[in-house]
Amino acid sequence: MPLHTLPIEKALLTGKWDVQTTESIQKEGLEIAEKVVNGSFREALTSSFARKLFSLSSTDDLFGQALNGSVSLSQDEVESELLLLIVAVACLHAFVQANYTGPDLDIKPLDILVTPSNGTPLTDDNIDQAAVSALAYGGEPAYHLARHAAFLKLTQILLNTPYKHCQTIVWWRLRTHLIHQQVLDEPVVLSEDVLATFQRWQNPFASDPELAGRLHLEQGLLHHTFAQDRIAAEYFVKAARATDLQYELTGALGKRTKFQQNELSQLVLLAESHLPFDTSAINGTTAVQDHPGKESSSSVPETLALNDDTLLEQTEFTSSNPASSNSRLSHIDPTRQPPLHPLDQCILLSLCLNVRNTSPLHGLTSEQMSPYVARVISHPCNWSVHTMALLLRSRLESTRTRTVERSALQLQALVDQMPATDKEAAPIPERLRFFHSISLPTRWEMEKELAERFISLGVIKSALEIFERLEMWEEVVKCHVSLERADRGVAVIRELLEGSKVESETVLARSKAGVKQQTLDKTREAKLWCILGDLEPEKAVEHYKRAWEISGETSGRAMRSLGGYYFARAEYKETVECLRRAVKINPLLSRSWFILGCACMRLEDWDGGREAFGRCVAIDEEDGESWSNLASMYLRMGTTKKKDDDDEGDKAENSSDVPSIPHSHKMLGYRALKQGLKHSYDNWRMWSNYMIIAIDVGELAEACRALARVVEETSAKAGAEGVVLDEDVLDRLVNAVTRAPSNPEDAVDQSASGAVGTPMVNPNEGHGLLPRVLDLFERTVLPRISSTRVFRAYARLMTWQGRWDDALKAWMDAYRESEAGKISRGESDVLNSNQGDAARVLWREAVGEVEEIVEVLRNLGGKVAAGYGGVKKWKLQARTVVRSFMGRTREDFEDDPEWGRLESLLEELKQD
Repeated sequence: MPLHTLPIEKALLTGKWDVQTTESIQKEGLEIAEKVVNGSFREALTSSFARKLFSLSSTDDLFGQALNGSVSLSQDEVESELLLLIVAVACLHAFVQANYTGPDLDIKPLDILVTPSNGTPLTDDNIDQAAVSALAYGGEPAYHLARHAAFLKLTQILLNTPYKHCQTIVWWRLRTHLIHQQVLDEPVVLSEDVLATFQRWQNPFASDPELAGRLHLEQGLLHHTFAQDRIAAEYFVKAARATDLQYELTGALGKRTKFQQNELSQLVLLAESHLPFDTSAINGTTAVQDHPGKESSSSVPETLALNDDTLLEQTEFTSSNPASSNSRLSHIDPTRQPPLHPLDQCILLSLCLNVRNTSPLHGLTSEQMSPYVARVISHPCNWSVHTMALLLRSRLESTRTRTVERSALQLQALVDQMPATDKEAAPIPERLRFFHSISLPTRWEMEKELAERFISLGVIKSALEIFERLEMWEEVVKCHVSLERADRGVAVIRELLEGSKVESETVLARSKAGVKQQTLDKTREAKLWCILGDLEPEKAVEHYKRAWEISGETSGRAMRSLGGYYFARAEYKETVECLRRAVKINPLLSRSWFILGCACMRLEDWDGGREAFGRCVAIDEEDGESWSNLASMYLRMGTTKKKDDDDEGDKAENSSDVPSIPHSHKMLGYRALKQGLKHSYDNWRMWSNYMIIAIDVGELAEACRALARVVEETSAKAGAEGVVLDEDVLDRLVNAVTRAPSNPEDAVDQSASGAVGTPMVNPNEGHGLLPRVLDLFERTVLPRISSTRVFRAYARLMTWQGRWDDALKAWMDAYRESEAGKISRGESDVLNSNQGDAARVLWREAVGEVEEIVEVLRNLGGKVAAGYGGVKKWKLQARTVVRSFMGRTREDFEDDPEWGRLESLLEELKQD
């Protein structure tokens, strides 16, 4: 395989031209490649090779056979492949410049397409319309106002041509997929074959730390786009390892406010690059290292000052050392950290994104992210990277009262900077150099975010103006609903469907051709019908089905909406049918899988529910509710006994009573609940289900932990009156401890060879389980719950240990909480004569309880060394118990035949 193309391919990937003239590549190829790297796309796309490449055979099927047939190679196959790749990169970066980084392009698709003289004349408008339609994928439409969308479609066509010699074609396909996903309304997962291609591909620059890090980072960003955060995090860490980026989140003494007197530990991210770089060589400017955050040129976006009367612009660290002296980066002064390589800054921002996605409900999320962003902002080295850092800071500050103003203004400044063409603005090559290593949003997405920020501030009309200009009609409708003008929202959608409301992209075509009706792209028209279905519930089914038909049965949105409609009306069979179609089109939306799983549960389709909830947790590992439902499915699979289910399917009580459940399914359910509890630690119902399954599979140590969590959570939420305690489980735990020999030396493993046994420590029984059960009683149960059964269980445990004082005390506590004890204190309703025979039954049971406590006192009294004072003490205690009970009940029950039992018992105590 020829290697002389690698230097040029490397230059295209890095955006830095350092290729020496070589005779192996013709001068034309070198010149075109250098122009593309330097951002001169017009010269590259109007070259003689490009003109031949974009010569159309006809103007019909513009991005189909008409253009595909023109992609051909010359006699020099290597040279032609390289030129083809160079032109594809030029098209891709032209699209990026037009829609992401700015400034405005000086070339249009019409300038490069050569049409036949006898064909229908093309216009910029119908070229872009054809491109937007061709970019729709997986039932998701592409944004119809994307600028010069034809360049992205041309890139896809050029890169899909078979290549034999260019070694980085897979990498460029990865970059194209990343950009394409951002153009769609919702990300659509790629096929397994495509993803496997990216994973298997061998990077020819693997020995280059920077390029190795770039590839890992971009692979991570692709999975981040699909919300596969765990996989994305693995790639981000690989990227940091490839570049040898050292970073650590730690603390250092400092001040955060202007009036702060005491120094407190503040979060700081220590980071150090090991990639060789020169800031001035990277972006033409040099960050002033003596004054972090200030640069000598305006080639990076403006960083707006906070100007708050309390908060400082940035944390002032008063310590030159981090809090942890064991840190690998303890030599770094938090106040004067060295500049980072721009690629390492990209990695930090990506790690910051992952912190946000894996901890969305944690209170410290913004505090965790802020040090990452501050570390990047402190040394601006690249236009795109600094833009991304400011955008992240703006998002973080949007929820804080003292920073919300700067948040909105900073976001507005970032939106305004895109079309800048003045000489002081960053040059095109700098803007594109690290573009693929960050998740910079498109122009319209950034403006949409600004409009959403206005909505959060209550400025609905300003947001509405932005949405109308961007023609994001779903958001327009939401604004009208917020303004209590839902009828206006319906009118807007109907006008669009009827063609009476003109979108900006059709203005030019209609003025020239006199078109009376607007022709909508099928995917966009289907989306409008779905929006109308949301607004008109009485006709929802009709509108959703219309959307499904118009889209050619590719609109996942239509099936998701229709499935949700049926589910809300308990039509589960229809729900399953619709949602199976929806998840087949777009399997990344966990909410669709969840509702599908719930519908399968209602239909008792346990296998279908298991598959659906399994996909939910594969997409979002932190979805505790789906883990719980998945466990419920495992515990029902293969059963014949019908059980009642609730909407969430998280009721697993008595699941162990179904004998047909295989043990393997029980273990799968146990593991699923154990995983789910990591993310729903406060859900006592999940803990209760986990406790029951743990008992069933023999994991008694885990059952003990689960029982403690149930008691703690229910007591914290409902107080002592609402504590939930499964006394059956408590008894089983005590039984598991007490069935083993009380002497540890007696619990030995007798080997078959007759060798001397060794003490066994089984965490699920005997002395291995004892510490957990003791802690359960003494720390959790006894301080919160007083019941006869609890005290009796504790008494049995104390007796097994030979702790006679504690055992006897527990038995007496149990007696006091029993019916007999309440009768003796006059707190029972048994003495109410109106109860008749029922009262006598209860009284006779209480007599048995009195006999039981006397027997306990007789057996344990002599063993107690203190507390009850030996024989005399226990006899006195026993006589007191009997006399007290007889005194309270004599008037009502002295004529009962069982009364003689009490008299005989008292006589025995007198004689002992």
